[in-house]
Parts: sequence; C-alpha cells; structure tokens
Amino acid sequence: MNPFLGFMIESLVAALLLLTIGYCMLLNKRLQRLKADEHSLKAVIGELVTATEIAERAIGGLKHTVRDVNENLGAQLGAAHEMSDHLKKQLGEADHVVRRLSTKISNARALAAAAQAFSERRRSGGLAA
Repeated sequence: MNPFLGFMIESLVAALLLLTIGYCMLLNKRLQRLKADEHSLKAVIGELVTATEIAERAIGGLKHTVRDVNENLGAQLGAAHEMSDHLKKQLGEADHVVRRLSTKISNARALAAAAQAFSERRRSGGLAA
C-alpha cells in the first residue's frame, strides 16, 4: 500500500474522531442542561403538588362553610316566612279593628248629632218632655 494513501486514511479517521469528540462534548452539554432542567422541573412539580393540596383543602373548607351558611339561611328564611305570615295575620286583624272603630265612631257621631238636635229642640221648647 502506498504510504500517502495510508496517511490520508489515518488523517480522515483522526478528523472523524475529532468530529465525534466535538459532537460528544456538545451532547454532554445538552445532557447537563437537560438534567438541570429535570431538577428544576421536579421542583416545579413539587410546588404544583403542594399548591394543589392547599387548594383542595381550601375547597373543602369552602364547601363546609357553604353548607353551614345554607343551613343557617334556610332556618332564617323559615323564621322570616313565619314572621311574615304572623304579621300579615296581625295586619288583617288590625284592619278589621280599624273598620269596626270607624263604624263605631261614625255611629257615635250620628248619635251625638241626634242628641245635640234633641237638646236644641228641647231648649227651644219644641218638644215637651
């Protein structure tokens, strides 16, 4: 074999080895960045899990609060309906009493007017007792 051809082949193999070493260095840097990203991603996932647990506890607390408020409002609404019905009944009774009083007042006025007319006739001598 020709020494020049051997030198060319050896040079080509050396160049390819240098390219391979360079590419391996590039891949090593990318893998290091990927591992660093993996650690930061694990930290983010951990924080996300913690935040999710906190949110779930808060939602549970809110559901409990809503249930308590609903029960209290239901009881208060029932009491308000009862009070409203009671007030309606009392207003009806009061209206009835006012009507009776106005009738009695008008009767009393008529009676007073009749008594006054009678008294005036008696004074004038129009009626003998």
